[in-house]
Amino acid sequence: MSETILSVKNLCTSFTTEKGEVMAVNGVSFNLDKGKILGIVGESGCGKSVTSMSILSVTAYSIMQILEKNGSIKQGEVLFKGEDITKLSEKQMRAFRGKCCSIIFQDPMTSLNPVFTIGNQLKEAIELHTERKGKEAEARAVEMLTLVGVNEPEKRIKQYPYELSGGMRQRVMIAMALACEPDILIADEPTTALDVTIQAQILELMQSLQKKLGMAIIMVTHDLGVIADMCDEIIVMYGGRVCERGTAEDIFYRPAHEYTKGLLRSIPNVDRIGEKLVPVPGTPINLLNMPKGCAFCPRCENAMKICLEEQAPEVQMPDGHFASCWLSVKELMENQKGAGSNE
Repeated sequence: MSETILSVKNLCTSFTTEKGEVMAVNGVSFNLDKGKILGIVGESGCGKSVTSMSILSVTAYSIMQILEKNGSIKQGEVLFKGEDITKLSEKQMRAFRGKCCSIIFQDPMTSLNPVFTIGNQLKEAIELHTERKGKEAEARAVEMLTLVGVNEPEKRIKQYPYELSGGMRQRVMIAMALACEPDILIADEPTTALDVTIQAQILELMQSLQKKLGMAIIMVTHDLGVIADMCDEIIVMYGGRVCERGTAEDIFYRPAHEYTKGLLRSIPNVDRIGEKLVPVPGTPINLLNMPKGCAFCPRCENAMKICLEEQAPEVQMPDGHFASCWLSVKELMENQKGAGSNE
């Protein structure tokens, strides 16, 4: 049986804005097992939210506790190896970040400091979270750059971020995140700013490093292709809530929630050349004006009256995965009723 390394329970994160409180993460729960890759997927943006992070990113940033000043965790637990890290002091969190859990941000150009060399930035991370200092830290920096496939690492550590290509900068970010050998790596849209060829190289690199180092990964992305190829388990989020969760096979071949089905229909397919893409109808939810019931209800073509009034409970589907959709609840009840009448 797999060992659960991270357990998130009923996590709620909100942001205070001039227009009111935005509940960006609303009752999210999931487990991450050691050595597994968990994907968190959903649409880009969050309506008229004034925060600079997407709903998906807020979930990851809540775990790391690197929210903006107007953001805070309202309730819930984030258990790392059984310890609730939401109760840790800032000093304890600094020790947690990097050593236990690291993050790769979306855009390496804005994440790397332009006035310091690559070597200085790598050394700082290594010296801050490990016992290595000076020459030993520099040797570790060269070792990590070699591990992530950066050519001529001794030369690269003397260069500044602007002297490297986008793909090379992202490799540096991965090297920095892995330098302290964390148990968990959070990848927040790690290929967003890269062209398709470099994207494939970075994803392949992450998969090989994950197998080599045995770490767990949380992959936050809007790219369903990335999720399908990389992840053991997938969480589909909408309006700050979990719509559906299960294995990649469950989500892609047996979707239960109407939002998940809409996302899958909107994926370009080489077998349907000439056909129009089918977008998810409507516009993304405005988190300042959340409906009483299901967040996806205003955009759902199969919505029922109860969808407007109540949030659906999370139910287990016959194949074992979970969904929070009244249509799934109705289907299960009808199946149980049918099975009962046949006895």
